[in-house]
Amino acid sequence: MKRILFSLAIVLFFSCGDDDSKIVDYTTQNEEEIVAYIAANNLNATRSSTGLYYVINEQGTGDIPTTSSNVTVAYKGYFTNGSVFDQSDSDGISFGLDRVIKGWTEGITYFNEGGSGILLVPSHLGYGNTDNRSIPGGSVLIFDVNLISIN
Repeated sequence: MKRILFSLAIVLFFSCGDDDSKIVDYTTQNEEEIVAYIAANNLNATRSSTGLYYVINEQGTGDIPTTSSNVTVAYKGYFTNGSVFDQSDSDGISFGLDRVIKGWTEGITYFNEGGSGILLVPSHLGYGNTDNRSIPGGSVLIFDVNLISIN
C-alpha cells in the first residue's frame, strides 16, 4: 500500500511540473492598440491609473454609482476591428458593478446616471489571458455604454 501511495505521489509531483504554456503580458500591446484606436477614431479619451481609457460623450445629471452599485446599462461590446461580440437591447441589463469585469466596475463610475460614452478596456481589466466564449485571451474590449439608472 505504501508503494502505491508513493508511486501516486511521484506521478502527481511530475505531472504538476512546468508546462510549455506561458502567461503572456499584453499590457504594452494593449496600450499600443488602444492608443492607435483612439487616434484613428479621433477620440478625446482619458486614461486612468489602471490603464482603462474612457470617453464621456454625455456626463448625465443623476447620481454617480459606486463600485458596488446595482445599475442598468445599455451597451455594445466590440473589438478594435469593429467586430461586435455582445450587445444589449435599448432597455439595457441590470447587474451589480462588483460582479462584472474590472473595466466595467471602474469605468461605469465615471458617468452620472443618464450619462453615456465609451470604455476602452485592456485585457488585464477584462478577461485577461483566458479565452471567454467568443473573446480571445489578451483582447482589448471596447464598450459603448449608456448608464440608464442606478437601481
